[in-house]
Amino acid sequence: MGLTVVRDLRDARQPTTAEELERFETDALAGFILARAAAGTADTTISNDIGDLQQMRDWFGRPLWEMEPPDADAYFGREVRHLAPTTRRGKADALSVYFQYLELRHAVEIHSLTGIVVECPLDELNRQRGSTQLLIRIPPSEREISMLFQGWACDLQTCRKFATGARNFAAAQLMSQVGLRITECRCLSLDDIKWEVGRFGKVHVRYGKGSRGAGPKQRLVPLINGARATAQWYVEDVRGYFDDEWSRPGAPLLPSERKNTDGTSKQVSSQSLRDGLNEAVERHLHSWTGRLTPHVLRHFCASQMYLAGMDLLAIQELLGHSWIATTMRYVHVQRTHIEDAWLRGQQRAAQRLEGLIP
Repeated sequence: MGLTVVRDLRDARQPTTAEELERFETDALAGFILARAAAGTADTTISNDIGDLQQMRDWFGRPLWEMEPPDADAYFGREVRHLAPTTRRGKADALSVYFQYLELRHAVEIHSLTGIVVECPLDELNRQRGSTQLLIRIPPSEREISMLFQGWACDLQTCRKFATGARNFAAAQLMSQVGLRITECRCLSLDDIKWEVGRFGKVHVRYGKGSRGAGPKQRLVPLINGARATAQWYVEDVRGYFDDEWSRPGAPLLPSERKNTDGTSKQVSSQSLRDGLNEAVERHLHSWTGRLTPHVLRHFCASQMYLAGMDLLAIQELLGHSWIATTMRYVHVQRTHIEDAWLRGQQRAAQRLEGLIP
């Protein structure tokens, strides 16, 4: 048996000028965008990846397929070393996906045009380490959260702007009671509160976080754990301070003081909700200043649900996670609960032993 050279039969363009090579690079990037869109990747994810790739291209000064491991070392080791680890990891992920695309779709053409063999410059030595998923966010205790909201509720009686203060208060309550993300919360409309659905009523989350950039993932969240009372108080006693758009489809549940050009209310920004929570934490739970974020409230919700006896699969559905392993990282049990559970186990073992030994 002999060996022979295998030739690729696909047509390959042969640019003779730098302008033609530049056009080919532009076409390849356009194809990358189209391929990511065809896979169902969210527009914001695609936009962020393209922005990261453009920054690397501007720094490198040549097509990215010419990058080698020493070039990646220089970029991630010096140029963007000062950035947060999650930001560097996002840039590295964008670069890896782009090279996967080049290897699958254009490796033959690039080699024919330039003589370069496409190979990702990120290897086992310079690949970004760590992940935001491994960060442990231990939430405050139930007593501390109660102190926060009790003090915050007292502030509403004397605050200068009752409507915005009560709006921020209600949003934080919902995040701690049913685990809504801050983006999910701010994007809710009045129509999303389904008072008659289920035993407690439900909220239709239309802008849930999709896994792997797949776009918004919708779900229905029951208004349990006091969330119905919070939503009812806010809608009946607070929402009318902003406007009277009760019948307008899509009117925001949590409006901003700012108006659109047609006079309708805008949605509140995530930063406004964060600022409201930060101010309340600084006044009433000072030891958690700078650490109690909306996402930590989500961890608090998951932990409280678990301690109340809710099954992990039910908590997964409540939070909108794709994987049960993600939900397990959200559940934190206080040390006293661990010790109490261990003592109860010891007592049960002793009781069983007494039944076996006369």
